[in-house]
Amino acid sequence: MHKFTKTAIVLLFLLTSWTALAGPLNINAADAASLAQVIDGVGQAKAEAIVAYRKKHGHFKRIEDLAKVKGIGSKTVQKNRSKLTVGRSSK
Repeated sequence: MHKFTKTAIVLLFLLTSWTALAGPLNINAADAASLAQVIDGVGQAKAEAIVAYRKKHGHFKRIEDLAKVKGIGSKTVQKNRSKLTVGRSSK
């Protein structure tokens, strides 16, 4: 295997491991890129819809409130529950 490929694999592993160790993602503070990266079943477009919903309607009070966003179902919310939190935004 080429040195570059080995390095890329190690970096990818470290990056994904760090993300997993970072703790739950605050859905009231996260940007669209972070939401898309952490929430399984949510791509960039749905992540942007989450941010737009939050800006229009205010902070999410419960993780289940994500299901109010068009394109996000309760199964997606339940599957990702352990990765998410609804802490207040510092903004």
